[in-house]
Amino acid sequence: MPLFDSPEPEHDKIVGSDVATRALSVTVVENDFVARVYEKLASIYDFTFGPTLHPGRVQALQRMGIKDGDRVLEVGVGTGINATLYPRTCHVTGIDLSDSMLEKARERVARKGLTNVRLLEMDAADLKFAEGSFDIVYAPYLISVVPDPVAVVREMVRVCRPGGKIVVLNHFLSPNPVLAWLERAISPFTVHIGFKSDLDLPAFLAQAGLKPVSIEKVNIPRIWSLVTCIKA
Repeated sequence: MPLFDSPEPEHDKIVGSDVATRALSVTVVENDFVARVYEKLASIYDFTFGPTLHPGRVQALQRMGIKDGDRVLEVGVGTGINATLYPRTCHVTGIDLSDSMLEKARERVARKGLTNVRLLEMDAADLKFAEGSFDIVYAPYLISVVPDPVAVVREMVRVCRPGGKIVVLNHFLSPNPVLAWLERAISPFTVHIGFKSDLDLPAFLAQAGLKPVSIEKVNIPRIWSLVTCIKA
């Protein structure tokens, strides 16, 4: 069993000549809509999405291979549910657009006495950091809800140092035609609970200019993907 799964052959079947230009999702959202959704989810997020999505979070931290002194940016820190998973010897910056989610994150960080974590309110598509500011840039369960996933990832790449890691943990459109049809059909509804169910992975990678070193299925059921990239 290899340590990393290679990009799945099924993805090749849905990569067409239009991969660099086709729409990533049938669902369109704006920042105000996303902020309202997460204002509502803030009080129940940990209970609803905590245990179910936790294995993916743990595996993502393992793939990062965080070293002492590493600077980590978590894009979409939410309630700070990942905060206690990071080694105390690294420096973590968490950003989020939702003030309600950040309030929960601040409470968690204070309660756990995490002095290596700072939290900032910020738009993921407009990061207020200089180029190459971080060794690892990580977006957990975020990319499928932001208005412009490509803009967000380009910002993630910009603020990552050369040779650093860009890690995306997310749900993507199934390569199975029947499941893909269903995911497209329900996407206008799933966005109200925090994600688009039909984000197109091959199109997303092509348009964002990402070349993964690994794509792994995580969680149960295995409908979430952990995408790990190295900045050239």
